[in-house]
Amino acid sequence: MTRRPESRSETLAVRGLRYHVRHWGPADAPAVFLLHGWMDSSPTFQFLVEALHKEWHLIAPDWRGYGQSEWLGRPYWFPDYYGDLDALLAHYSPDRPARLVGHSMGANIAAIYASTRPQRVAQVAMLDFLGLPATDAKDAPKQLAQWLDHLGETPRLNSYADHAALQQRMRQINPRLDDAKAAFLARALSRTLPDGRVQMACDACHRVPSPVLYRIDDQLACWRAIAAPVLMLEAEDGFVHERFGADPAERERRLGAFRNLQLATVADCGHNLHHDRPERVAAALETFLTRD
Repeated sequence: MTRRPESRSETLAVRGLRYHVRHWGPADAPAVFLLHGWMDSSPTFQFLVEALHKEWHLIAPDWRGYGQSEWLGRPYWFPDYYGDLDALLAHYSPDRPARLVGHSMGANIAAIYASTRPQRVAQVAMLDFLGLPATDAKDAPKQLAQWLDHLGETPRLNSYADHAALQQRMRQINPRLDDAKAAFLARALSRTLPDGRVQMACDACHRVPSPVLYRIDDQLACWRAIAAPVLMLEAEDGFVHERFGADPAERERRLGAFRNLQLATVADCGHNLHHDRPERVAAALETFLTRD
């Protein structure tokens, strides 16, 4: 069995919180930032790291409330992720624009950040994210009411008897995962509770809904402001296809917001394309990313 390339961990203060950052590769190699998605954490990129052929310094933070970074134990404010990314880039890439690779929520953060700090971003790769479904303004009171209702509750995550049970659940959710990958993820993305049960390493407060509606017009305005080249990798059976496969006009409208876009579809994979087809994702990234 091929030995997995090991990561190394670092903890630093980011905007008053304890942040855990995972690194792979030589510190003097070209840097690439790997930004994970919702209810995930930095080890999710392990298979992608293994599939890369060139030498990179891969830097993957656990966002606030995920993995080994500090958890708030209360509802999160999404714009804080832009502030956290700004601070992380100031620490790790103060003198040159950064290469950002984001999956799902991480792609959202990368793209919006690139629109507001164009001088700080050299390239953006977005893995299976093209925004959320559009909302209707008339639903704003209901959205706020849902947020208020959740403030009186203690959100919870599912727990599992052991890592093997979580591994089995992961394979049920994604049948494309083989046993070895599911076993790795079940341990790397989880934590063991005091009673011995196992749970995903994510603050349950991420499940509290936002008090404000998602506004696609705001997203489009930000995407139009991105100066950096953008690589959009869609999963054949992923969220982009699920949300917009039956509405090609809306998909094209959203893609048209990007000035400098390269688009590719990764076949035979679901939303977690970096798990299902890491070799294809790695090849597309290394063709896109510059090394100068």
